[in-house]
Amino acid sequence: MEPGTNPMEPDRVRAPNIRDVARLAGVSYQTVSRVLNDSPSIKDSTKQRVLDVIGEIGYRPNQAARALVTSKSRTIGVLSQQTAHYGPTTSITAIEGAAREAGYRLSITNVSSGDYVAIKAGIDYLLSQSIEALVVIAPQVRVFEILSELSISVPFVTLQATDLGVHSMSVDQVAGARLATRHLIDLGHTEIMHISGPQDWIEAEARMQGFLEEINNADLRTRAPILGDWSAHFGYYAGLELLRFRDFTAVFASNDQMALGFMHACRELGLSIPGDISIVGFDDIPEAAHFFPPLTTVRQNFPEIGRRAISLLLSELRGDSPLEQGQITPELVVRESTSAP
Repeated sequence: MEPGTNPMEPDRVRAPNIRDVARLAGVSYQTVSRVLNDSPSIKDSTKQRVLDVIGEIGYRPNQAARALVTSKSRTIGVLSQQTAHYGPTTSITAIEGAAREAGYRLSITNVSSGDYVAIKAGIDYLLSQSIEALVVIAPQVRVFEILSELSISVPFVTLQATDLGVHSMSVDQVAGARLATRHLIDLGHTEIMHISGPQDWIEAEARMQGFLEEINNADLRTRAPILGDWSAHFGYYAGLELLRFRDFTAVFASNDQMALGFMHACRELGLSIPGDISIVGFDDIPEAAHFFPPLTTVRQNFPEIGRRAISLLLSELRGDSPLEQGQITPELVVRESTSAP
């Protein structure tokens, strides 16, 4: 059979369009449009017939054309600072999946720094895409101070907890740090070091706060946290320096990568984990269960954060009753890197 002679197969020299769907389903193209826009006025049997044809011929709605008709882009913007960290990339994947399921697509822009020029350029780019809403994934408070100055005209939500009056959907970092520190205290450790993340990062500050709160509540000696940079490289060299004196029996590292570097230093110096030193991380990256020994850590549900952020935005776009904001409680995952001193 020649191409295009099958009544259920549009001409292969072009992509199928809405009129092909209408012709093959025996309806008007306006009816197909109503099905695509989930109009409640379409009978279920008609809707199913149209959807069956769409599936058979592989029709894909033209987003630009739909935007002209509906004045809506069905696009959600994501502003993210460039990062290779496991958490943000996992959340973005979940955000994309939840948005696609709701009939939206993402427009993502990464900014290389948190200064005013970079943030404004990123926002201007996203607004030029006619986004209907915005997700902000940024680690530093100053980013949100800049965003408040820009008076963004679309609903937006951040995946970081801030006190700047913006919608947020995040993991309770303070509670997670308290879980990690309390675990070490309950095991009997009284001399505990904290390797923190970088100064002025929202998560690093919150985890340091949780650590200090638990130490103070237990009336233990407060040690000045070591400010790190999230990398295994830093954890390794910090470990080599700190272990020269070894006046502590446990470490709470602000992420799993720095914990990994510290464990490397311990092994290089012939120290046993957890026999000589116990260590807890944060994030529960997929590799944490395969460290040597497997790492006790705090698990953040990054996919759930992304899904809830999209639910929050969609609720606002629909004009529904506001969904409850708030924080997701993290979970302590106990493995073999911790024991009694």
